Amino acid sequence: MPITQSQNKRIISLQAEFLRLKIGKDSLLSMIDEAEISESVYNSNAIENSTLTLRETEKILLELEVSRNVSLREVYEAKNLARVIGYIRDKALTEELKKSLILLLHQMLMTNINDSIAGRFRGTNEFVRVGTHIAPAPEHIERLLESAINDYISDNKSFITDKIARFHLEFERIHPFNDGNGRIGRVLVNFLFIRAGLPPITIFNKDKHKNYYLGFQEYERSKKTAIMEKTVALQIQESLHKRIAYLQGDEVINLMDYAREKNISPTALLNSSRRQTIPAFREKGKWKIGDSYKLKKK
Repeated sequence: MPITQSQNKRIISLQAEFLRLKIGKDSLLSMIDEAEISESVYNSNAIENSTLTLRETEKILLELEVSRNVSLREVYEAKNLARVIGYIRDKALTEELKKSLILLLHQMLMTNINDSIAGRFRGTNEFVRVGTHIAPAPEHIERLLESAINDYISDNKSFITDKIARFHLEFERIHPFNDGNGRIGRVLVNFLFIRAGLPPITIFNKDKHKNYYLGFQEYERSKKTAIMEKTVALQIQESLHKRIAYLQGDEVINLMDYAREKNISPTALLNSSRRQTIPAFREKGKWKIGDSYKLKKK
């Protein structure tokens, strides 16, 4: 069986378990979402070369003093992105994917950072380049974005992770804004996941060169989407594993503690975690697992 089909079946199974376990546990899910915001903000901004650490990001979002001088821009980048993430988590089930929503999210993201470009697409003679990719000319943006939105909405055959991966690739190819495209693109990925009855994911800065950037390079080179589809599929499995562990009342333990207890190779466990063949997930950069997995392995 092809790996993608196997992954899709696994995701369907995990989603069913997630939907079953979440009944009556809205407050716990909200806690998980809230606790995850600082990590999502940190990773998304770090991908765009923010110098803030995770701890500094947490302090900024909690209105606590940061021990070093950081730029006002980076403070607003953290606060604004957290606001955008909170907004889409509240509105995803009632708002539809459309240009007006994307513009609103961009305005929220760029306010007090660069008000002259906040909430508008690139205009005449405003060109952007990402690596070797030169984004389409401004006069094509709205048509291309509308086409990408329509393609996503009208696609009733593709598996959800494949649809979302393709939309993300096309959105970033269009690069409709002067700044903030990557962060808005990742926010939209989670908006679409929530609308589909799935939890949000985190694209980890630490992994960006291993798969995330390779997905864009593959799309730019050949219009193929396999790498990004696999990346998104692995991340939604990780997000589901995390929520299932908490929803079923597991004690969450460090994966390395599990390895020592069971006398298992840490490298082998980490490889299994990255492939999502065990129900491991990351919190604050560390791999963890629910203790119910231990019982299954006895």
